[in-house]
Amino acid sequence: MEPTVRVANGILVLSLVLAWAHTAWTDELRRPERGKRIKVFLLAGQSNMEGRADGTKLTFQDRERLRKAQDRVQLAFNYEPICPLDAVRASEEIAEIYNRDLIFGPELFFGITMSEAWPQEKILLVKLTAGATSLHGSWNPDWREDKAAAMGEESAPKLYSALTTYLKQVLSGYGNDEYEICAMLWVQGETDACNEAAATAYGDNLQNLVESIRHHVGRETLPFLLFQVGHGEVVEGMKRTAREVPNVTLISQSPDLISLDFYQKMENGHYDYEGMKKLGHRFAELFLSQYVQKHE
Repeated sequence: MEPTVRVANGILVLSLVLAWAHTAWTDELRRPERGKRIKVFLLAGQSNMEGRADGTKLTFQDRERLRKAQDRVQLAFNYEPICPLDAVRASEEIAEIYNRDLIFGPELFFGITMSEAWPQEKILLVKLTAGATSLHGSWNPDWREDKAAAMGEESAPKLYSALTTYLKQVLSGYGNDEYEICAMLWVQGETDACNEAAATAYGDNLQNLVESIRHHVGRETLPFLLFQVGHGEVVEGMKRTAREVPNVTLISQSPDLISLDFYQKMENGHYDYEGMKKLGHRFAELFLSQYVQKHE
């Protein structure tokens, strides 16, 4: 049985099936060790956060690393049952377009790398994604019908509200002293880059997103890491936010094949196995170097 979602008047409404799933989620959560807290990371964005990388291409070494990580890393993804970290089953549409049954996003190698860096910790990745969605509209913490309509999203789910609700539901299986929200990872911007008003407002909207999620989780310095996607004013807004807002880290991207900032893509702009593997590693490396090692 799977949770279902319906949309009414532009508001995300979770069905009674979701209430059933929520009960199951709390049963599936791993308990923290005595005196420790579960390390929680929040991941969100559109299709490149969801991932289109081919999960069947994992090497033997990848699989061995993943097997070890699965003892301590769990993934809560788009209302599916919480499970050990792994590639996920592709939807029928994605499977048909990309000719693959398993897909992964940056969470896979982020989780693997974090488990290797934190061998004594348990980790929970909470991830909500929706392809072809905008920060100007659906993801906007201050959702407005006119902005959503400008993006063709007036009847789409209010994703920021959905994200905070999902996080609350997943974590309700823990006491407040049993988990620690460590950071948020964000991969989104391509849709906003295709609309002049949304692109112009992206920097302000991004800063509002950072401030809103920090206020929601009660950590005003929560690390926020994002990947450079989109173009033009969207990228400029990302760069400005990383400069002006403390504890915001931008992972740069370059089209130069020999650059350290090059991430390999498929023809349609989604990142392939190599590109997504590198991105997951990079998210973990920057989190550890900028927000953990500096404070040890």
